[in-house]
Amino acid sequence: MKPLIQCIPNFSEGKDPQIVKAIKTSIKNHTGVHVANIQMDSDHNRSVITFMGGAEAVSNGAYEGCRKAQELIDLREQTGVHPRIGATDIIPIVPLWGYSIRACVNMAHRLGKVIYRDLKIPVYFYDYAALRPKRKELPKIRKGGFESLKKNIAYDSYFYPDEGTNKIHLSAGAVAIGVRDVLVAFNINLGTTDIKIGRKIANRIREKNNGLPGVRALGLFLPQRQQVQISMNLTNYKKTNMVEAFRAVTTLSQSFNVEVLDSELVGLAPKEAMGKASPKDLRMKQIDSSQFLEDHTQYFS
Repeated sequence: MKPLIQCIPNFSEGKDPQIVKAIKTSIKNHTGVHVANIQMDSDHNRSVITFMGGAEAVSNGAYEGCRKAQELIDLREQTGVHPRIGATDIIPIVPLWGYSIRACVNMAHRLGKVIYRDLKIPVYFYDYAALRPKRKELPKIRKGGFESLKKNIAYDSYFYPDEGTNKIHLSAGAVAIGVRDVLVAFNINLGTTDIKIGRKIANRIREKNNGLPGVRALGLFLPQRQQVQISMNLTNYKKTNMVEAFRAVTTLSQSFNVEVLDSELVGLAPKEAMGKASPKDLRMKQIDSSQFLEDHTQYFS
């Protein structure tokens, strides 16, 4: 198997398919890049493009995606329910095999330098790539979003970027680049419009509140669907897999007399993350084999 890195940039556009297509094309045009999955969400106003390749191909693809997003997305006009700080909000880098964490951290730092040098977008590093221990966790960087960062970056030293000056890019904001382990983005939609219920459930299942191990969660209201969503990151699916998270949310929802409508996997996940459940068990919609990591290794064997 050839050495392989996964990259999962999140872009602050989920309504205009032409913009997302242009960003995808800018990434895909590099030799050695395999675009594995694209998902758009109009309520989040966010798209996730998952691609793979060797270090040079991934770095080039991530840079070009960021450059194209800067060209096409203006955060001063963009709104959505998901927190974001940039047109390219985050660039997570995940070593799959053949690359060490340290090699990917070095790659992330080089990429950040080039993004600021060429595009003048300030850069923050998180997770294994963090240069400041207090900024290891992504939510601490992204709290308050673009609007808050615009105010804080100029005078609060905590928000000074790792690359760039304490001045945000007017339309493209900033970008957070991280190196992390495999993460599963898993959403559960509820049959209620009461955001207070969603926030209570999210609060109960978060690891930091003595909830489920390795779980980060937000309660969000989706205006177009008229639903509340529990949006989760399973940072260690071996500690809490998808079926365990689903059962916990279902139990809490029932305590509020609220039905779980369905669930969705965002991006890719290992098959093991399902916890031996079937998509039907999770009331999952729109899933196919292309969302499992194992089904893309053929491109790099």
